[in-house]
Amino acid sequence: MRTMMTACLVGSASAYGMSAPAASQMSIRPAVGAAHPQPLMALGNTRRAQVGVLAAAVAAATSQQGALAAEPRSTPWAYSTFLEAVETDQIEKVSFAADGKQVLSIDRDGNRHETLVLPEQSAELIKLLVSKNVVFAVQPPAQPSTLGAVGGVLANLAFPLFIIGGLFFLQRRSQGGMGGPGGGMNPLDLGKSKSKIQMEPQTGVSFDDVAGCDASKFELTEVVEFLKNPAKFSALGAKIPRGVIMEGPPGTGKTLLARAVAGEAGVPFVSASGSEFVEMFVGVGAARIRSLFSEAKKNAPCIVFIDEIDAVGRQRAGGGRGGMGGGNDEREQTLNQILTEMDGFEGNAGVIVIAATNRADVLDNALLRPGRFDRRVPVDLPDKDGRLAILKVHARGKPLKEGVALDIVAKRTIGFSGASLANLMNEAAIVAARNDKTEIGYEEIDYSIDRLTVGMQKTTGVSFPNRQRLVAYHEAGHAVMGALTPDYDMVTKVTIIPRTNGAGGFTLFTPSEERLESGLYSLRYLKGQLAVALGGRVAEEIVYGEDEVTTGASNDLQQVRNIARRMVAQWGYSKESLGATSWEAPDGNGGFGPQAASPETERRIDAEVKQLVADAYKVCKETLLENRDLLDELTEKLIEQETVDFIELNEMVAKYNPEIAEAQKLSMPDLTPAVA
Repeated sequence: MRTMMTACLVGSASAYGMSAPAASQMSIRPAVGAAHPQPLMALGNTRRAQVGVLAAAVAAATSQQGALAAEPRSTPWAYSTFLEAVETDQIEKVSFAADGKQVLSIDRDGNRHETLVLPEQSAELIKLLVSKNVVFAVQPPAQPSTLGAVGGVLANLAFPLFIIGGLFFLQRRSQGGMGGPGGGMNPLDLGKSKSKIQMEPQTGVSFDDVAGCDASKFELTEVVEFLKNPAKFSALGAKIPRGVIMEGPPGTGKTLLARAVAGEAGVPFVSASGSEFVEMFVGVGAARIRSLFSEAKKNAPCIVFIDEIDAVGRQRAGGGRGGMGGGNDEREQTLNQILTEMDGFEGNAGVIVIAATNRADVLDNALLRPGRFDRRVPVDLPDKDGRLAILKVHARGKPLKEGVALDIVAKRTIGFSGASLANLMNEAAIVAARNDKTEIGYEEIDYSIDRLTVGMQKTTGVSFPNRQRLVAYHEAGHAVMGALTPDYDMVTKVTIIPRTNGAGGFTLFTPSEERLESGLYSLRYLKGQLAVALGGRVAEEIVYGEDEVTTGASNDLQQVRNIARRMVAQWGYSKESLGATSWEAPDGNGGFGPQAASPETERRIDAEVKQLVADAYKVCKETLLENRDLLDELTEKLIEQETVDFIELNEMVAKYNPEIAEAQKLSMPDLTPAVA
């Protein structure tokens, strides 16, 4: 029983920890369980160890406080207090800072004091210290540690390292998930050409797919044949042309010809755009040119095609610079590099450059000379046969309705380029699909021609009878004058359907192929053009009176003024009054250039222009008054069906002027099957 109680007491003491009174109380109790004294002895040893550790900690803390108390204290002193201490011999030592702006002094008691001084006061202070026999010294400047020096170097290199790291990151990013054509921009590749060499170009285009420019195709076909069979030409001492430049209006097939060359040549082909070599940073374009030709020379024989070369090949500034900048700008450096690569000191063996532009007039003369571009290939608008060939190419895969003759479409599309004809056939297919038709008819083609030339038909503002009648008389005046004027363009269509380009209606005239291709116009034709242009205005005046004439003829009057002015001032059609000479440039006498005509001559030119217009107005009014019945009949026909074609108009003209109608039919005999 007592043994159990003793065990419980010992366990209780162990559990409650270091309660010294409780331990003393247990030890002074009478001896209970004397046979088991070991637990009490163990408890005593533990207490001794704990007390020893506690005493050591207290001693360490006490010694630390003593050490802190033993260190000399540093207190700030005013300069006056410091001087007073020196004067009273309380200062034992003085130490000057390296910059001379601070003094550390030690008094007789060993206390430290810091005092701020001015650098110019140091000399006087030194004299005072010497007189008082005070020991003084100057502290050496603090020497940077090795770690601090390394840190300073790293701080100076931080920004350059950041820039290099950013460029490396962008490079890795462009090579990673943003790869591919047009993916990410690699700053380290600014000077590299963006064009890729096609070892075996698969453009899907051959010379059979190019039509309407036989002369241009022949020039390029010869280059391809030279590459395929060089022995045929080299046996006669012929050399392959180093460069071929194609020039012509937009949409005539220059790029298509280049694609055909790539598909037919059988040699590596590089395609680039002139704008690729124009960058914000000077020298980047020239570096890309070097990179492009370097790759081409490695794969010679090779063809390099540069589209829109006028972006970098413009005429360089002359000695006076002409306000165009000096020779150090990016574009001129790029042009100089092209000139060097095409025909420089090192030559350009095995690389043929084919270029395309629609602004050959602005190109630098050094670029166009033989040895760089040996051949200049004009790619003009196609003639009738060319348009027919182009229409046949673009009609492939499109089901045409029986009776649709593409040669008639070719005659209707005078002035269309190859791209315009391709767009025409595509629009016709879209219109046929929109109307749920399975074949493309002449109606869809005619609708597409009107859409491309004068805009889409408007569906608003067409339900006003007075407006329709006014527009019908206006357009009928143009059409009647055009049909009755000898040797004038054929009136193909008259319509009063408004268009999205702002026209309330229009009369379509189709000139002959000969007149359009030659660009030559007789005096009789020009006088007839003045009378036809005034037909709408005169018809309004005859029907509605002078007070009701509208502004609808504004464009017609501008055309009249332009034609009459050029007849007098440029083409010499007022020989009796002004002589057979030209009094102004093709662009007129405007601007800051020299004036070709004096003020007196200008007044005479204006008088001649006025007389020409008055004569045309008189002829137009007499013709419409004599043919008022034809004017009214055509107007009613337009109000009834909104559109009148050549056949219907010619039938109406035949009722009143059979000779003129027969002459019109004989001049355009091949248009009759178009409607039949």
